[in-house]
Amino acid sequence: MPRALQLGLFYCAVFVGTGVSLPYMPLWFEAQGLTGAQIGLILAAPMLARIVIAPGLAIWADGFVLRRTPIILFGVASGLSYGLIGLTHGFVPWLLCWLAATSFLAMTSPLADVLSLRRARAEGFNYGHARGLGSVAFVAANIGMGAMLAWVKPDLILVWTTLAALGVGLAGRFLLPADPVHEGGERPGRGARWRGMSDLLRNRGFLLAIVATGLIQATHAFYYAFSSLLWTAQGLPKATIGLLWATGVAMEVAFMWFLEPWRRRVGPERLVIIGGLAAVVRWTALAFSPEPWLLFPLQALHALSFAAVFMASLQLIERTAPAHSASAAQTISSSLAGGLFIGLSTLASGPLYDAVGPRGYLAMAALAAVGLAFAVRLARGARTTG
Repeated sequence: MPRALQLGLFYCAVFVGTGVSLPYMPLWFEAQGLTGAQIGLILAAPMLARIVIAPGLAIWADGFVLRRTPIILFGVASGLSYGLIGLTHGFVPWLLCWLAATSFLAMTSPLADVLSLRRARAEGFNYGHARGLGSVAFVAANIGMGAMLAWVKPDLILVWTTLAALGVGLAGRFLLPADPVHEGGERPGRGARWRGMSDLLRNRGFLLAIVATGLIQATHAFYYAFSSLLWTAQGLPKATIGLLWATGVAMEVAFMWFLEPWRRRVGPERLVIIGGLAAVVRWTALAFSPEPWLLFPLQALHALSFAAVFMASLQLIERTAPAHSASAAQTISSSLAGGLFIGLSTLASGPLYDAVGPRGYLAMAALAAVGLAFAVRLARGARTTG
């Protein structure tokens, strides 16, 4: 089996679950009687905690011989934690189980990214092809669940998410190659691994790249948490909502598969600027509940507001972090961009949704403008050093 396909199937295992949990778990929590603020807090908790939890888990993961071993363990632990959500009841137990489940699952992707990026360089294939397959799985799961929710209860959302997370552990065992964590088989002590992470946090270029990309990615929080609820209130069928989510991810896939030459010509710094501008336009328009026909071209901007910024962040992190700190660098990026920043944004999204409904998107547009300012500074710094 071609390596890109093999790795792509692993990403499919990851995103066939998030394609359901990300847009639809808020519907499950709402069906249990939780308010928007409570849902926002549950969704935000693991994102906020990731800045503390993820570095420790990354250091622990780097203590294994093979990179796939902790990925397998994280997948299984995530599935068990998701399952506990269905066996408990109440806001606090759900929050704690969700915190554990999503914290474990969130570690699988950045660790797999390190493995995939190294394999892509060594074997000459496009990382975007493998990662894009995961996005295809996201679309398929998204559309499928959107159609099924028209005639089944929301409990299916939780069952699907639980089984998918367990599947990540299984896929890690049979699809990921047995690559070593450390070249040469030498495993540095825990103290040395912590010092490597500390060095990254003092790297100005590395931190500026994370802040610029992380703030723009964090603007998707309101969309992730409440777009399904807002579109439902607007009168859109669940199947149409699934298609809207699928449109965004389809554009993400198209960007990763077909725009690689353009991405390389533009460069990561300018790509972040383009993504920031797209985010400002996208969220500003969605704040005014546009007609359904206009929602689809707005969703197409996901290719820039998310995919372009995500791919740029991977390249910037690889450029600014030494090879021996690749795992730590991707984990820090994930815990800040995909954790602290988006967690704070998600935490604010709940009260915004309760207070102003779709106008909450305007706060995301403002945050995108701040990220855009950092992106411009990043580009200027690159020209100076270049």
